[in-house]
Amino acid sequence: MRHPILTILCLGGAVALSACNKNSDADVQRAVKAVNVIDESNLNDIMLTVGDPNEAVAYFQKASTENPDRIDLKRGLAKSLVRAQRPTEAIAVLDQVTASPEGTDDDRVELADALIRANEWDRAKVELNKVPPTHETYQRYRLEAMVADSTKDWKKADSFYETAAGLTTKPAGVLNNWGFSKLSRNDFAGAEKLFLEAITFDPNLFTTKNNLVLARGAQRKYELPVIKMTQEERAQLLYTLALTAVKQGDVSVGKGLMQQAVDTSPQHFEAAVNSLAALDANVTN
Repeated sequence: MRHPILTILCLGGAVALSACNKNSDADVQRAVKAVNVIDESNLNDIMLTVGDPNEAVAYFQKASTENPDRIDLKRGLAKSLVRAQRPTEAIAVLDQVTASPEGTDDDRVELADALIRANEWDRAKVELNKVPPTHETYQRYRLEAMVADSTKDWKKADSFYETAAGLTTKPAGVLNNWGFSKLSRNDFAGAEKLFLEAITFDPNLFTTKNNLVLARGAQRKYELPVIKMTQEERAQLLYTLALTAVKQGDVSVGKGLMQQAVDTSPQHFEAAVNSLAALDANVTN
């Protein structure tokens, strides 16, 4: 008589065990899904920063195709296309992102950046004008400065560059751009000051060092500035200074600087050697 009861108890235990297994399976699936999201997020970050740009494009193209509603993947694709120097394709993606209900002011700023890279300055200006003035970010003001530069609105450019520099802890890049803007206006002293300031924030920017030498050479300051530089950089900077001197008609000074560049270079400096030979030939003739 006890068998039916035992059977019921066993069946009850089996049902309970089955329910426990189902709950356990559900918990495991949720845990796996959570881990996958974390792994995907980490992989996305890696692809956007240290991954090969073209590999990143392929990764985000595949992910976006498989998940067409994921705006974050479209953003990753656009950024990867910009990194891969394919701004026109990035613009097409960012047009979709900004038109989406999930589009943000940052997305529109990214669109303006891609437009500038594609040399579409007029449309970049239009997109930046759509960004509300309350959206005060380094990237926004850096681009505003560049657009103002393109229209030679120097007053606005200076204001935007100054604001952008104050909104970042790494202003070397924007200070270099501002200095180059001053250089293009023939404000050589102003450019020199900004290039020097940029180098204090990042002493490894060779482009800024070269721009600094150009600004000094334009003022006929034919000695190298007291800044950190390698022997190879010294040779290159002497060569830049030499060419600047020759361009301004100070040929003998230029020849001397070019010879210093050849003597300073840790390896054969073909460009300087050839330029020096050409100068000697012109003097002889």
